[in-house]
Amino acid sequence: MKFEKENKKVKRLIITCLTAIIIIGLQTSLSYSQQVKLAQTGFNFLSISSDARAGAMGDAVTTIPDYYTGALSHNPASMGDMKSLLNANVSVNNWIADIKYLSCDAVIAPFSGNYGVIGLSFQSVNYGDVQGTMVANNSKGYIETDIMKPTAMALGIGYSKMISEQFGVGAQVRFAYQALGTSVVPDYTTNTVGTKKNVAKTTAFDFGTIFKTGIKSIAFGMSVRNFSQDIKFEEEEFQLPLLFSVGLSANVFDFFDMKGPEQSLILSCDLTHPRSHPEQLKIGAEYQFMKLIALRGGYISGDDEDGVTFGVGVTSSGLGLSTANFAIDYSYTPFGVFDKVQRFTVSFSM
Repeated sequence: MKFEKENKKVKRLIITCLTAIIIIGLQTSLSYSQQVKLAQTGFNFLSISSDARAGAMGDAVTTIPDYYTGALSHNPASMGDMKSLLNANVSVNNWIADIKYLSCDAVIAPFSGNYGVIGLSFQSVNYGDVQGTMVANNSKGYIETDIMKPTAMALGIGYSKMISEQFGVGAQVRFAYQALGTSVVPDYTTNTVGTKKNVAKTTAFDFGTIFKTGIKSIAFGMSVRNFSQDIKFEEEEFQLPLLFSVGLSANVFDFFDMKGPEQSLILSCDLTHPRSHPEQLKIGAEYQFMKLIALRGGYISGDDEDGVTFGVGVTSSGLGLSTANFAIDYSYTPFGVFDKVQRFTVSFSM
């Protein structure tokens, strides 16, 4: 009798969480359909993932297994079933136009995760040096001012818990900050020149769910990222790059009687509805052999430049030499006229 009551509570909670995610997604779709405004979002660095495993799989990682630290950048619910005490990583992303991303994530599962899993995330962006200019009454129409160093940063804390053996929920709150240098502002009434710092900050929220269907390793999940109020630097308000994702994944080898060395082939598919550009279909694959080496590939439809992605990863977990494991991942993304994007990730778990 007690088990039946608990089971009913879990089902009600699952329905409530799924309904909340769907409502947010429908609201996003409705507002999008009423007024299509592409490429008009700000703080777009929040939509860029630096994790090499995700980058190699075309970012189709909403529901892939054993994805803990990277979950904070895609679906916070995915870290809920972490078995180890600690999982941490550092990622470097050599983005287009010489923009550099650095991200650090740590996920902790105290008391074997019985009370949930806590995650911390940090992301910073170095846009390089930008020459400042000011309108002037000369042949060029401008004069050069100081060299600007635009930067951006996001710091987040997340929580996830498996409500049952099959269903998990997660959320993250992030403080985001962007500084676009200093503007030189002339005052023609006094014939003086002043300066103004171009700084904006906001709080963004991420939500996610994951459902293990019980049919082999098939998993289904949804996430909403960068949910926030409008913000502005000066006069015009802008929105964050809100993203609604639905994903499905499975280990293909679970459907066959595979013999020989331990291996897996994860196939994943995500449908995404971004605020900043048209919908996308993302497909990813990961072949892992003996928990030692992983070969990855992905495809993103609907992008102007990046499409096919590649990557490789090596890990020490298959050696069984220690309870502490290390992993190194790399991804390569051809980016058309922008040359290429390379991501590097070093992970540690225990």
